[in-house]
This record gives sequence, structure tokens and C-alpha cells, in this order.
Amino acid sequence: MHESTSHRRRRTVGTGPIALSLGLSLAASQLIGTPAASAAPAPVTAAASAAVKPKLTNSYNRRSVKKGQTVRVTAKLINPKTGKGVKGAKVRLQIRGAKAWKTWVTRSTDAKGGVSILTKPGSSLYYRTVFSGGKGYTAVRSGQTKITVRVTQNKAAKVLAEAAKHKGAPYKFGASGPNRFDCSGYTMYVYKKAAGKKLPHKANSQQRYGKAVGKGSKKAGDLLVFRSGSYGTHVGIYAGGGYMWAAPHTGDKVKKQKVYGKNYVVRRLV
Repeated sequence: MHESTSHRRRRTVGTGPIALSLGLSLAASQLIGTPAASAAPAPVTAAASAAVKPKLTNSYNRRSVKKGQTVRVTAKLINPKTGKGVKGAKVRLQIRGAKAWKTWVTRSTDAKGGVSILTKPGSSLYYRTVFSGGKGYTAVRSGQTKITVRVTQNKAAKVLAEAAKHKGAPYKFGASGPNRFDCSGYTMYVYKKAAGKKLPHKANSQQRYGKAVGKGSKKAGDLLVFRSGSYGTHVGIYAGGGYMWAAPHTGDKVKKQKVYGKNYVVRRLV
């Protein structure tokens, strides 16, 4: 009875270490195999390997415009491998003045990879288009192009600019330029040169040309005709701010001077 009990105990004690030893060996073999599996390189996805750098080009219907004129920017995004356009791509039109680039507008390309954008530059700026990538394509941007906005003067400004060019020209009775002038010869020359307006070489006759304007409504570029009674005796070109350009009299020169007296009429030619 005691012996059989002891025998059963010895068999139980004897099999325990074997089982434990086998379990540890199994675990060890699994642990040893794990690092080898994790060290395998990550697979390259098809999308990453197939990414294509498209070709982006721009064209402009004009590169020099007057303020307010429209410029048409046409961009095209092409897959160089197939020669076909990239459809549905977001293309951004960007502008740059003195500072950094900024996006003006974004459009999607059509079935042929094209996009057309209209813009009215308020000043001279650089333009480019940008594609940020996507759908198997990498990002790309076009070269920059400058659109120049021409500053144009109105006729009144041209008249004043021409009048100022002759500052210092000596007065000579009967002269009508370009180096010497009397009063009506000076106004006749300036209006013809700057605005294509023909005036007679006589102060009294010049008051019959153009449109009559009240003294309180006169603007720079208007003709001022000074009178004795109703007869025109002297003329000048109103420069604004109470001043005028004129060829005053013998011994003087063309200059900008204050408007004097009250007996004068205003004629608007431009």
C-alpha cells in the first residue's frame, strides 16, 4: 500500500521535467524564428512603382495688355508615356507680384488634359500653373511668364505732359513751336501734338472751340481763354490746383503760373 503510493509519486515527478523541457524548447524555437520573418523587406506597391511625372505646359493669348483687358491662360497636362492628356487633374493658376506665389484659381482638366482660365491683371504680374500630384502622378509646375499691364494716359494727362515738356521755351510773338511760342501758338501746338486737336493761331478764335465749361467745373487739361470784355486776349492750359501752363509775354518763358483774374472762359477740348 505504501509502496504503490510511492511508485505513483515517482512516476509523476519523473514526467514533469520532461514535459517542461519540451515546452521550453518549442517556445524557444518559435522565438528564434520570429526575427527572421520580421526582417523581410516591405513589398513595393504597384501605385508607388507606377508614379509618372506628367508634362505641364502653358500658353497665353497675350502677354502685354491694357488695364482691364482679359488674358486667356491655357494649360495642358500630358502623360509622357502615352502622349495622352491627364483627365480630371486639379490645376492651379498662381500669380506673383513682389512677394510669394499665391493661388488665384483652381480648375480641373478636361478629357484631353487641358484647362482654360480667364483673368484680368490689374498690374504687371508673373503667372504659372501647378499640379500637386495624385492618381499615379507626381507633382509638377510650369515655368513662370510675365504679363505686362501697360499704363495708358488719358488725353488730358497727355496734354499736360506735352505742355510741361516745353517749360522754359522763350516767348516770341507769332511763334508756334517747337522751340519758341506766343500764347496761342503754344496752346495750338500742345493740343495738336498731344490730342490731335486743331486750333487757330489766335486767342480770340480759340474761345469758339471745344465745349463751354463753368469756372467751378474746370479740370486739368482744359483751355482757359482770358478776355477783355468778350474779346479773347490770352490763353493757357489749366494744370489743376489754381495753376496753368502758358507762354505769358515778350521777355518771359513758358511756365506754370497761377491763374489770374476772373474774366476768362473755360473750353473743354479733351
